[in-house]
Amino acid sequence: MRHIPRKRFGQHFLADAGVVDAIVDAIDPRPGQVMVEIGPGLAALTQPLVQRLSHLTVIELDRDLAVRLRSNPKLTVIEGDVLKIDFAELASSLATAGFAAGPPQGETAPSGGSAIREATSVGASKLRVVGNLPYNISTPILFHLLDFVDVIEDQHFMLQKEVVDRMVARPASADYGRLSVMLQWRYAMEMVLFVAPESFNPPPRVDSAIVRMVPHTQPAPVDARLLSEIVRVAFSQRRKLLRHTLGKWLQERTYGGEFDVQRRAEEVPVAEYLALAASIQEQE
Repeated sequence: MRHIPRKRFGQHFLADAGVVDAIVDAIDPRPGQVMVEIGPGLAALTQPLVQRLSHLTVIELDRDLAVRLRSNPKLTVIEGDVLKIDFAELASSLATAGFAAGPPQGETAPSGGSAIREATSVGASKLRVVGNLPYNISTPILFHLLDFVDVIEDQHFMLQKEVVDRMVARPASADYGRLSVMLQWRYAMEMVLFVAPESFNPPPRVDSAIVRMVPHTQPAPVDARLLSEIVRVAFSQRRKLLRHTLGKWLQERTYGGEFDVQRRAEEVPVAEYLALAASIQEQE
């Protein structure tokens, strides 16, 4: 049966075979790898991915699409909200079930609620995560996955190009902001493919792009909540000098270190935000 795209799920389905091939080549899936696809939709990416893999786990919110996907015996379908998925638990479950084999058909896959496990937990395997993310909730998904970066090998996502521009932005640019700092702290990122609106059905009103995200092997050991607060305050009034925002915040915390607040937030490199967070941690 024909599936009508649902606006409430932000559904725009890939319909360009050439673009699909280019995306799969960029992902380069190999047999035996543990891969999870977010938002498989009509399976444009799912089919060529599973042809190269022994198994694929997919996360789909749309009940009708989930029913369709379950007809493929090489798929484990998790029907639910990706923002409620515990990816550490999922990694452990897939490893326990036999690396890339996934949970046996008919069993319920984990859907969240458990405490985050460390990547070194017994039986855990790192995940390769891919997907055409719903543009209306793409940023929340990126921040959700940030909590599970220790169990992720890499990520390849289709996103609104404007979002990808912000993710990979360098300091002293209009796109550089909170998203840039928080993600560049944990990932090396690059835009690998531009995708035009006409490659989708229905066509979105924006350009799209594929981004590759590879976790840093030795990220700066700073507290995520502290760094997030620093960056949130810094960019709260990005046109003003930091002495009006972050400077006052540092004074309230009686910070005794050195940090140049005679700059705007977008002029501060990621490394300096990380150094500031580490310095505050040492003083507390």
